[in-house]
Amino acid sequence: MSRDFRHPAATEDRIGIVRRRLLAVAAASACLLACGPAVAVAPAHLDQAAAGPEPLLSRIFEQIEQNHLDVALEQADALIKAYPKFRLTYLIKGDLLLARAGPISTFGNVANVPAGKLAELRDEAIVRLKGYLDKPRANTVPRYLLQMPSDQKYAIVVDTKRSRLYLYQNDKGTPRFVADYYITQGKLGADKRREGDKRTPIGVYHVTGSLSPKTLSDIYGSGAFPLSYPNEWDKRHGRSGHGIWLHGTPSDTYSRPPRDSDGCVVLANQDLDTISKDLQVGLTPVIISDSIEWLSLDDWHAERAAFEKDFAQWRTDWESLDVNRYLSHYAKNFSADGEDLAQWSAKKRLIDRGKTWIKVTTKNLSMFRNPGKEPMVVVTFDQIYRSNNLSNVMKKRQYWLKENGHWKIAYEGPA
Repeated sequence: MSRDFRHPAATEDRIGIVRRRLLAVAAASACLLACGPAVAVAPAHLDQAAAGPEPLLSRIFEQIEQNHLDVALEQADALIKAYPKFRLTYLIKGDLLLARAGPISTFGNVANVPAGKLAELRDEAIVRLKGYLDKPRANTVPRYLLQMPSDQKYAIVVDTKRSRLYLYQNDKGTPRFVADYYITQGKLGADKRREGDKRTPIGVYHVTGSLSPKTLSDIYGSGAFPLSYPNEWDKRHGRSGHGIWLHGTPSDTYSRPPRDSDGCVVLANQDLDTISKDLQVGLTPVIISDSIEWLSLDDWHAERAAFEKDFAQWRTDWESLDVNRYLSHYAKNFSADGEDLAQWSAKKRLIDRGKTWIKVTTKNLSMFRNPGKEPMVVVTFDQIYRSNNLSNVMKKRQYWLKENGHWKIAYEGPA
């Protein structure tokens, strides 16, 4: 069973406290907001900034929440020195400075600055604050990471609703939380359907390449990692488009607003550089969701074991030479290589007439639950097939759907 261990009401109450304090402290100066220092300062002198601005930004929020505004101002100055291109800090600092002159009516009420720019910074402030207050609990994992093979060292899960990217390490088969980062998604949100719709796709993808900044324009920052959109399921459903990447920000920008890409997932350059060492081309899964479902470890183990049982039964029934049992694992709407279930079944029956024995072994099995609306698991594995008249090895991918309460294969083909 999927469970949400967060407490939305309590989180919103805490956000309300910080927002009200920010509302009570005033608007940033136009010069600070619009310009900011142009020369970067190395962040080495600030331990809290070693992993990006989030840790110290969180401390600033904590001090505002506790009404320690002078301490918050000192920490805002430290963050500005460490990250002069992080313009959200200037908005907060301006509010803190003007609080000394008296209360104000709105957060970031700045004259002579485009309203759109202020709205973007306000959105970023709230998204970052929610990410800080709404961390995943230690005893939960994303529902999607059912099984990673040993050669997949890390997995990425993106939550577009919260503008967060979560990095998980494969700890002997169990996902272990490593870190999370603020991200930017498509201008029109998630659930990409067609070329140019400025949306970020939802689904299970993999890193397919690594592009050096030397080969890219400055808009992509310190590099880019193309993703496998559209995948087999996207193509089956007519979803079009290309060029969905993980990439960085322009050299004069620390971070972009929550919705500011043409569909890519965008990180601050420092964050991209941090996770890039953990990305394996052709292996690392990137699962993009519009709202992550979290499971307790007990529920995660139970869900994984239940699906593994069905997958193992498919393999056993294939080896049994009972074609009806084997075909019972395929969905009514199955399709592959241009064949529907009836055509696929006829071909399999013809092939099996010449078999006296079959042995199927699977290795490097990965199982990722798709974050879409319908229950689906994407399975990838190395298949070693042997029979009395044929032997081959291939990398296979299957999409399993729930049909009348049972897992069935809706797509099967080479990966």
